[in-house]
Amino acid sequence: MSFGPPPSMPQPSPPAETRERKRGRKTLTGLLAVVVAAALASGGWLLWGGSEDAASSDKARAADGRGPLDARETVEEQPADTVGEMAFRFSVDDMAPGEHVEMPGMWATDRILAKGVNKTLVGMRIGTDAAPGDEEWRLGLDGPICGYTRHVTGDHRTAVLFRANDQEEDAYCNQVAFVDLDDGRLVWEDRFPYSVAGPGPGLATGRSSQDRPSVTLTHDTVAVTWGGGTIGYDMEKGESRWATKATAPCQDMGAAGGRALLVRQQCWSTDESVPDESWQHVTYKVRKVDPVTGRSLWTYAAAKGIRDLSVPSTEPAVLAIAGGDTEITDLLSLDDKGRNRAAVSLRNGAYVADCAYTDYLVIDDCPTIAVGAGQVFIRSKDQMEKQVSNWIIGFDLATGNTTKKFDSGPGSLLQPLRMSGDQLLALRLSNDHIAPNALVGLDPETDRETPYFYFGLPSEGEPLTLTNENDIVVQDGRLFFGARSANGPSDERKKQWTYLVLGIGSGTAAGP
Repeated sequence: MSFGPPPSMPQPSPPAETRERKRGRKTLTGLLAVVVAAALASGGWLLWGGSEDAASSDKARAADGRGPLDARETVEEQPADTVGEMAFRFSVDDMAPGEHVEMPGMWATDRILAKGVNKTLVGMRIGTDAAPGDEEWRLGLDGPICGYTRHVTGDHRTAVLFRANDQEEDAYCNQVAFVDLDDGRLVWEDRFPYSVAGPGPGLATGRSSQDRPSVTLTHDTVAVTWGGGTIGYDMEKGESRWATKATAPCQDMGAAGGRALLVRQQCWSTDESVPDESWQHVTYKVRKVDPVTGRSLWTYAAAKGIRDLSVPSTEPAVLAIAGGDTEITDLLSLDDKGRNRAAVSLRNGAYVADCAYTDYLVIDDCPTIAVGAGQVFIRSKDQMEKQVSNWIIGFDLATGNTTKKFDSGPGSLLQPLRMSGDQLLALRLSNDHIAPNALVGLDPETDRETPYFYFGLPSEGEPLTLTNENDIVVQDGRLFFGARSANGPSDERKKQWTYLVLGIGSGTAAGP
């Protein structure tokens, strides 16, 4: 994939046979449009039928009170047609044996699917069968992407972090870019400080290891944490609105955005009797920050001994705690003063809550935890009886008590994705490969399940449904599965197709 290093070795032009195969992919959609109904019945792979009716932006309307400079919260409308069709595909067949490509970040608008690929951001038109070179726009950065946020503004902008120089092994991750996803325009960029990893927030010197920075979005503000502090940028011009400084022995290690701004602090014990390798040596704090002024509104100190802390929701504030283990063991809801409101214990092993743990510091990326309608929704562990099944359970944020339960039924699994107003969007994955998969809406008030559309997946696309390794985005009536990284074939003599992004939409929301 020719999107900049890695790989370090340039790829040769594909032979004539490969070029013919790529041309064949372009006409595949029209030829197979007639098999949609049969594929739905068998759970097969559905392809878009070439409709010229584009999914307009009013298919997903902004949530009440959200403006163009707020983090986007769209409310998806139920489509008229529940037959799912392929709305987008991005794939390659020219990866070299042993080649590894990082693909951090995936964002969608009503007409563009954008993806990070090494040191490049690419935007591809939805409704196409794309390969490298088919981009609607391409934005090259000075170095590899080293941080991103899943949030997008109401006017389709987002932020990424990148390294200053891709030629230097010790190049620091200390540059931020604010990008328009519709046209790939670089709205602004800036360089921020960096700090060494460890208990001191001072500037890095020499070849010391750098703290991982993070970036997020909230109302009219791009916030960057860099270990030694946090900076709030004005969205329009990229000017620094405010900057706060962390005080030893704590460092700012991650920011969560959306409706509000929460900054996570990691602190080291000053008690010399506590071994450095002990989990008692590290504690966490979370502070709510006014995005306009940078002023701290409240600070929450987590209990000692926890191994990690993530933020599935900033307003209402919900924390995901890994206590005594690397998996999430507790969900905590906080009130508007940052005080404990309710706790949900996951220590009995019946439920699963996932947050992304990668080389990119994104503390508010919790793909199977959804917060809304006064509840937090998670999934149960898979039940392996006669047929696989599970359920989604809701917990009241005020009491921690269970509220709603949505059963998958035998032969399928339910996975929460995100809220759409007061509705929960969930992915229903078929386990028998006969019944189709589905994107569904779950109503916590009525317990009703509403299908948005049914769809099948090819065997090559099924790995993209794994939440721990991929991004899943629902936007403007479409469901996208995107790889966070890709690997070339292990055998030098083997050539393989690699699916990087798949998009599914209703038959009434075909690609433009």
